[in-house]
Amino acid sequence: MKDIIVTKARQNNLKNISLQIPKNKITVFTGVSGSGKSSLVFETIGAEAQRQINETQNSFIRNRLQHFGVPNVDKIENLNVPFIINQKRLGGNARSTVGTATDIYASLRLLFSRMGKPFVGYSNVFSFNNPQGMCPECEGLGFVQAVNIETLFNKNKSLNEGAIQFPTFQSGGWRLTRYTESGYFDNDKKLKDYTKEEWDLLLNAEEHTPKKPSKNWGKTVKYKGIIPRIENSFLKKDSKENITRKDTLNKVIITKECPVCKGKRLNSKVLSCKIKGKNIADCTAMPIDDLLLFIQALPSEMYSSILQELEKKLQNLIDIGLQYLTLDRQTDTLSGGESQRIKMVKQLGNSLVDLLYIFDEPSIGLHPKDIDHIVDIIKKIRDKGNTVLIVEHDPDLIKIADLIVDMGPDSGKNGGEIMYQGSFKDLKHAKSKTGSYFSKVRDYNTKPRTAKGYLDIQHAHLHNLKDVSVKIPTGIMTVVTGVAGSGKSTLINKVLPMSYPQVTVVDQSVFTASSRSNLLTYLNLSNIVRKLFSNANHVSEKLFSRNGEGACPNCRGLGVEKIDLAFMDDIEQPCEVCLGSGYKPEVLQYQYHHKNIADVMDMTVLEALHFFPKSEFGHELNLLIKLGLDYLTLGQRLDSFSGGERQRLKLTKELNNTDQVIILDEPSTGLHPIDNEKLLSFFDELVNKGNTLIVIEHNLDIIAQADWIIDIGPGAGKLGGSIIYEGTVESLLSAKHSETSKYLKKYLKGK
Repeated sequence: MKDIIVTKARQNNLKNISLQIPKNKITVFTGVSGSGKSSLVFETIGAEAQRQINETQNSFIRNRLQHFGVPNVDKIENLNVPFIINQKRLGGNARSTVGTATDIYASLRLLFSRMGKPFVGYSNVFSFNNPQGMCPECEGLGFVQAVNIETLFNKNKSLNEGAIQFPTFQSGGWRLTRYTESGYFDNDKKLKDYTKEEWDLLLNAEEHTPKKPSKNWGKTVKYKGIIPRIENSFLKKDSKENITRKDTLNKVIITKECPVCKGKRLNSKVLSCKIKGKNIADCTAMPIDDLLLFIQALPSEMYSSILQELEKKLQNLIDIGLQYLTLDRQTDTLSGGESQRIKMVKQLGNSLVDLLYIFDEPSIGLHPKDIDHIVDIIKKIRDKGNTVLIVEHDPDLIKIADLIVDMGPDSGKNGGEIMYQGSFKDLKHAKSKTGSYFSKVRDYNTKPRTAKGYLDIQHAHLHNLKDVSVKIPTGIMTVVTGVAGSGKSTLINKVLPMSYPQVTVVDQSVFTASSRSNLLTYLNLSNIVRKLFSNANHVSEKLFSRNGEGACPNCRGLGVEKIDLAFMDDIEQPCEVCLGSGYKPEVLQYQYHHKNIADVMDMTVLEALHFFPKSEFGHELNLLIKLGLDYLTLGQRLDSFSGGERQRLKLTKELNNTDQVIILDEPSTGLHPIDNEKLLSFFDELVNKGNTLIVIEHNLDIIAQADWIIDIGPGAGKLGGSIIYEGTVESLLSAKHSETSKYLKKYLKGK
C-alpha cells in the first residue's frame, strides 16, 4: 500500500518540508504550539484531501459544501478520503441535544412509536421539533422566557425620567409615547408611588383603544401593557427584533422551566405513551449507562433490530467515557473534548475502511483514565484498515504512535521544520523540545506550602455531588482532580462561587470583543504603537489603525478578499491593493526603526520584546512569554485563539493582584509539555504574591507539583460526586481508591 507523500509544503510557517506518512498506521505530530503541526496536518493534508473530495461532486452540491482553498504545497500523493474530527464545539441551538447529535434520539423515537402504549403516532410525533409533538407553550424548547420586572424598571424614576430601562422605551424613545400619551398616567410620578391599578395597567393590560389619550395619540393606535408588548415584539421566535436586541434582552429577561411540560419539551399526548412506565422524556433524562440497562431489560423478539441498534450506540458512548451524559443535554453546553468524542462515536458505528482520520488533540479535557478509552478507540479505527493522523501534546497518546513526526524547533517564524521522525522509544534522544521533555526525570512536590486558612463548603448537593463537605486551603496551590464528569467543575466553578462570590474565575470562554480585536488591542498597547509611529513620522496616529483612517479601502482593513467562482471553490486571497496588510499602501511608507506598521503586526511576542522599548512593552510581553504564548503575533485576531490560549491570556490580567482566590479550569489545555514548566513558574508567582490558586486539572505535570490535592470520583456522573482524597501529593501516592493516584505512580516511574 502506497504511503501518503507530501512534497514541499509551505503553508503558513512550513519551510518547504517533504515527508512520507505510512497507511493503516497511527502517526502522531508533536511540537510546541505554533511549530507548524496544524499547518501541516489540517491546513495542508486535511484541506487538500477534503478539497479533492469536494471536486468529485457536481456543481450544485459543490456550491453547498464547505470550501477549502488550495494549500501551499507542490503536491500530495495517495490521499485517502478524510474524516476531520476537530475540537470545535458541537454548538447548535437549544433544539440540538446529545440525542439528536448522535442520532440515538431517532432510534428511541422509532422504538416508542412501535413499543409504546398507548399508540400516539409514528416516530415523527416524538420529536420536540415537530409541531404535532412539541409542547404548545414552549414550542419544544422546554423553557419559557419572562420579563424580569426588577431589572426592567427603575422604580425611583418617573416615565419622563426614563424609568423603563429598555431601548425605545426610555426617555426620548418612540415606544415610550405609547404610555406617556395614553392619558392613563401622571408622567412625572415615580413608579414606586403607583397604585396597584396603575401598575397593572402599565404592565399587563390587553390591547385596547384608550378612552382619553392626548391629542398626539394616533387614531388607529392601540394601548397594550409593557409585558405583552415586549413579549410580542422581542420574545416570539419569529420576531425580527429579538436578534438585534439580544444583549439588552439578556438583562431584562429571565429563563425558567416551562410550567406546562416541566422542561420535557413534548405535549401531554406524546408524554402519555410509555414503555415499562417511562415516557420518552424520562428516557432522555437518564444517564447513558442507566438508559442502556433499561433498554437491555426490554423484551426483544419483535423489536430486536431497533433494540440492538440502540444498545450499540449507547455502548459506544460508554466506551468513550461519556456514560454520565444524558440524551436531553443541549450540545452547546458540551466542552470541546466532549464534542470531539461524540464525533468519534459516530465513526465507530460505520464499516468503512481505507479512510484518513485526522484528530485534533483528542486528549483535551480528559483524565489519564479517560485517555485509555480514547487510545482503545483510535486503535480500533486503525485496525479496521484506516490511516490515523493525530496532533497531540499528551504523552499517553504520543506513546501509541507507529510513527512520530516532531515539528519545531520553536514557534511561528522559528518553527515549520521536521525535527524528528521515528519511534517513541528513540524520541527522548531527539534534539528538540519534545525530546528534551521525554528525557527528563519526573519528580513531585515534596515541600508543599502550608495553608493560611480555608474556604469551607458544607453539604453540597448540586448535580451529581453527594453531600460534599470540603475545606479548600487558602494561600497555596490546590489542584482538583478526577475523571471527566466526576463533579470537579460543579464543585469549584459553581458551588464555590455561590458560597464565596468574591472568587475570580479565569476560564476558556470566548472574549466579548469584535472580530477586529487582536492581541495588541487586548493588551491595551495599540495606542502606544500608533503613537510611536506618529511621533517618528510626524503624522496623525489614526493613520496606523486598520479600523480608522489607515484602513485599506478595498478590503476595509481585513487584509483579504473573497472571490466567488460560482460553482468552483471560493478563493480567499490577500487583498490586491494592500497585499494582505489591511492598511492603505501609502501608510506602509512610514517606518519606526526600519519597520512599517504591517511588519510590526506580523511580529511574534518574542520578536516584539526585542524590538520595542522595554519600558513601554516589557511587562506585558514578558508575561505572555512566561505563559508559553511567545509564538502569537501582535496582529492575531482574538477570535482565532484556542480555549487554552484565551485562558492564559486572561491570566495576564491577574498577576498584579494580591489576596485573590483564582480558579483556573484546565489551564494546560493545548500546551506542549515543556511549557507546563513556564505555567508552573507563573503559578508560583501568583501564590507568592498572597493569592490562592485552585486549579482543575488532568495534567500529571501540574498535579505532581500541587501543594494540596482534592480528588473527586470515583467515577463519572452518578458514580462520581464524592471526595476520594484530600492531602499532599506524597500521601496521594499511597491512596488506594484513587484513579489519579494510580496514574500518577505510573507517570513518576516514566511509564
